[in-house]
Amino acid sequence: MNAIDAKPPSAAADADRGDRALRRMTFTLIVGALAVIFDTTIMSVAIDSLAGQLHTSLDTTQWVTTAYLLALSATMPAVGWAQSVLGGKRLWIAGLGMFLAGSLLCAAAWNVQSLIVFRVVQGIGGGTLMVLMFTLIMQAAKGRNIGKVMSLITVPTALGPIIGPVIGGAILHLGDWRWIFLFNVPFCVVGGYLAWRNLTEDGPRPGTRARLDAVGMLLLSPGIAAVIYGLTQLSGSEGLTGLKVALPLIVGLALLVGYAFWALRRASDALLDIRLFRHRALASSSALVFLTGAALYGTMLLLPLYWQQVRGESALGAALLLIPTGIGALLSRSLAGRWMDRFGSRPVAIAAFVVTFAATVPFGFITASTSNIALMAVLFVRGVGLGGAMIAVMGAAFVGLEREEIPAASSISRVAQQVGGSVGVAVLVMILQRASAGARTPAALASGFGEAFWWSAAFTAAAVPLCLLLPGRPSQEPQVQDPMPAEEPAEL
Repeated sequence: MNAIDAKPPSAAADADRGDRALRRMTFTLIVGALAVIFDTTIMSVAIDSLAGQLHTSLDTTQWVTTAYLLALSATMPAVGWAQSVLGGKRLWIAGLGMFLAGSLLCAAAWNVQSLIVFRVVQGIGGGTLMVLMFTLIMQAAKGRNIGKVMSLITVPTALGPIIGPVIGGAILHLGDWRWIFLFNVPFCVVGGYLAWRNLTEDGPRPGTRARLDAVGMLLLSPGIAAVIYGLTQLSGSEGLTGLKVALPLIVGLALLVGYAFWALRRASDALLDIRLFRHRALASSSALVFLTGAALYGTMLLLPLYWQQVRGESALGAALLLIPTGIGALLSRSLAGRWMDRFGSRPVAIAAFVVTFAATVPFGFITASTSNIALMAVLFVRGVGLGGAMIAVMGAAFVGLEREEIPAASSISRVAQQVGGSVGVAVLVMILQRASAGARTPAALASGFGEAFWWSAAFTAAAVPLCLLLPGRPSQEPQVQDPMPAEEPAEL
């Protein structure tokens, strides 16, 4: 056959190779991300037990979670800059190494103070990994099939609530608390090996900014950390008027306002280019991710407390009762992803939030004797709604963005989720404390939980009209343009 008769590879074959490469990359990144997800969900049921085993107060032990959360959130804004310096592959492996080192140090901690310090190391690694996973996969997808891609990325988020609390309860029931952190080690080691083998080398691209916006870093990261810290202290008896709450909130908000003015002046040279909010999809998605985080994390705190304080369940028993939420989220991923690619994120998000709201309302009527079977059935439906909502609103953040804009969008989305989760937890705990103050019977305590759940339903209802701002039916052409051809990762 003459050379002139030779045909180039078909578009279908190219797309198939690209899909296989994307699935391989996604699997590689998910393995490492599972360490972060499981660590977070395991710790959600471990604080009370840790206080007893470390012979310290619950308030002090709570800093094991607070320090990790502050480090995680403060790291997220700088991930885009770090990627421009190191490249995605090297930064991912470095983040895994940081999380591995933090896990080993936490397992070797000799008192609660050292454990708190080592959790900061873990948080730096975890914040890097959670932002970078979204960035690398969305850049590799090049704007194609965002819904399908999101259904793959959210596997760790769906698995965490199913497996994490159960593992945490089993570890605390059967073994030493140090195994909570040693459990992360295999995921870090295997994830690092897969990343070294499968991820492509992607050093700084021509023209990519590699200079750190130091002023922006000193304004934005402490500002986010101060706001989240203030929210974590909101459950105190003084509420918003207390110095431990008001001072960090005021300082944090002042730093964030200062950063906004600085970033507008610096434009694309800022740590995070806030001009990206001119994209309606990213702006509306960020608001919805905030509300989703509030509805998800706040309720996931209330539910185990209800079962333990009102129904007398153990930590492991409460964790097992939460499994339907994760199963529902896991099962709804593929369908929500396909519908998003076909119809757009707007109708999927509206339907998902309506389902979530409808499945949250029954908890407003919860009593001390409500059937656990009925509650688990409602949780399954709520998980279906939350899973679909998370895919639609987080995927919408990347619609219409250029490749170089994706790292900042990833950071913005993840920070919005973290702050939203902190707001949800703080508000619902404060409402629960006030509603159940003086409650001496399980029935009275259950009434306080019911009032807090009504607020959770309100967070979800507020999201429905905002969904109208999300993108509708997607165009057939990919939105993200990648001027440099992607090298296919090595075969497994």
